[in-house]
Amino acid sequence: MKNPFRVFTKWELLIWFGSAAAVTASFLLSPGNDYLTLTAALIGVTALIFVAKGMVLGQILTVVFSVFYGIVSYWLGYYGEMITYLCMTSPIAVLSVISWVRHPYQESSEVEVNRVSKRQVLVMAVLAVMVTAIFYVILGAMGNVNLIVSTVSVTTSFLASFLTFLRSPYYGIGYGANDIVLIVLWTLAAVNDINYLPMVICFVMFLVNDIYGFVNWKKMQKRQLYMAE
Repeated sequence: MKNPFRVFTKWELLIWFGSAAAVTASFLLSPGNDYLTLTAALIGVTALIFVAKGMVLGQILTVVFSVFYGIVSYWLGYYGEMITYLCMTSPIAVLSVISWVRHPYQESSEVEVNRVSKRQVLVMAVLAVMVTAIFYVILGAMGNVNLIVSTVSVTTSFLASFLTFLRSPYYGIGYGANDIVLIVLWTLAAVNDINYLPMVICFVMFLVNDIYGFVNWKKMQKRQLYMAE
C-alpha cells in the first residue's frame, strides 16, 4: 500500500504534526490518563488533514472518530454530542465516503469539488431547522449538560456534515463554527475535570485544520475549474 502522507506538502505535514503534538502535550500535562480521549483527539486531527486534502480516507477516519468521541461524550453527560456524532455525523460521513468515491477528480485520490445549488441550500436550511428543533426537545428531556450550547453544536455540526457530503469548500466554515462551539463546551467540562483539556486543545487544532481546509478546497476548486476550461 502507498503511503497516504506522500501527497502532503511540508506545510500540511507541519499542521498535522503540530496538531498531534499539541493534543499529546495537553494529555501529558493533565493529571489523569484518559487514553480514550487522547485516541479520539489524535484520530480527529488526522482525519481533518486528509479531509482538507479532499481524500476519502479523511471521511473514513471521521467515522472512526465519531465512535470514540461519542463514547467520551456519553461519559461526561454530553448526550447531544453523543447522539449527534453517533446518529448524525457518522452516518453522513459514511454517505460522504460513497459520494466522494463516486466523484473523484480525474481518477485521482482528490475529490471533485462541487458547487452547491440554491435548491440544495434550501433543503439544507429546512433540514437544519428541523434537526435543531428535534434535538432541543430530545436533549432537554434527557437532561443534557449545557443544553443551549449543545443544541447550537448540533446545528453547526449538521450544516458542516451536509456541506461535506455535498463536496463544498464551505464545509470548512461550517466545521469552523462547530469547532468554536465545542471549544466552549469542552472548556466548561475541563473547568471541572482537567482530564478533558485534550478535547479543548483537540478542537482548537480542529479549528486550525478546518480553516486550512476551506482555503485549500477553494484552491482545489479554482484549479479544477481552470483545468476544465
